[in-house]
Amino acid sequence: MAGTGANTLARAEQFIWLTARVLEQRRFAHGFLGGGPDAVETALSAYLNEDGGYGHALEPDLRGPVSQPLHTAHALSVLDSIGRCDGQRVERICRYLTDVSTKEGALPALLPTQRGYPAAPFIPIVDDPPAELLATGPVVGLLHGNQVWHAWLFRATDFCWSAVDALEQSHPYEVEAAIAFLDGAPDRARAEAAADRLGRLVREQRLAVLDPSRTADYPVATGYAPGEHHFPHDYARKPGSLARRWFTDEELERSLDHLAAEQQDDGGWPVTWRRWAPGTALEGRPLVTLRALETLRSYGRPLG
Repeated sequence: MAGTGANTLARAEQFIWLTARVLEQRRFAHGFLGGGPDAVETALSAYLNEDGGYGHALEPDLRGPVSQPLHTAHALSVLDSIGRCDGQRVERICRYLTDVSTKEGALPALLPTQRGYPAAPFIPIVDDPPAELLATGPVVGLLHGNQVWHAWLFRATDFCWSAVDALEQSHPYEVEAAIAFLDGAPDRARAEAAADRLGRLVREQRLAVLDPSRTADYPVATGYAPGEHHFPHDYARKPGSLARRWFTDEELERSLDHLAAEQQDDGGWPVTWRRWAPGTALEGRPLVTLRALETLRSYGRPLG
C-alpha cells in the first residue's frame, strides 16, 4: 500500500493513462481534468449494439459482443455520471430492458446468449434465468433518480420493492443493489423505512467491516474471493445515500482512511473480487480507481 498524500490524484492519473481503456480515460478526464461529456459518450457508443443494449465486455467479467443487462446497467451509470441519462438514448435503453425482462418485468443478471463467450465462473449461465435484485435494483434506482418515466419502470419498481422487503439473509453486492434502488426510489418515506431495516441487517450479519484494523475478524460471503470484504464506504458511496445513516462518523472515517490507504504504488486501487483472467483484472482496476477517487472526493477528502 502506498498510502495517501498530496499527489494522490496525480499518481492515479498516471495509472489511468498507463492502463485504462479509452472509456475510463475519458471518464477520468471528464471527472477530474475538466474534460467534456461528448468524449465520454463517444467512447461509450463503441459498446452499443443494434438491439439497444450494450456488450463488448463493457463490464469486464463478461466477454464477447452480445448485449447483457449488466453491461447496460454499466452504460447507464456512465451516462448518469456525465448528466446524460435522458432523451432518446435512455428511451432506447428502456426498450432493450423491456425486451429482455422476465415475466416479472425485471432483469436477470445474465442472459443465455452469453453461452459460447468467456464469462466469469462466478456468474452462472442458465437457460431460463430468474429476475434478480442484483441486476434490477441499480437500474431502477438510477432511472428514478434521473426523473425518467417509462412503462418498463412500473413492474420493475414493484419487483424491487418486493425483493427488498423479502430480504432476510443477504450478501454485500445484493445490499449494494438494494441501496442503489432505495436511494432513487420515489416513495421516500418507504425507502427510508426499508433502508433502516436493511442497515440493521447489515450490522447484524456483519456485512460491513467496521474496524479495518481487524478485517480478518469479519466473515467473507459464500462464493466471494478470500479477502473480498465490504466497508461502509462501499454502501454509502456519497454522503446523501440512505446507507450513510447505518454508520457512525467514526466508522465512516475509518472506512475512508482505509480506502485512501489502499492506493497502490502504481497509483491505482486493487480489485478484491476473484481474478479469473489477466485482462479482466487489468480492465477492472481503472474502474475501481475511478470509484475510489469519486467516493473520496464526495466526502471532501483531499486528492492533491
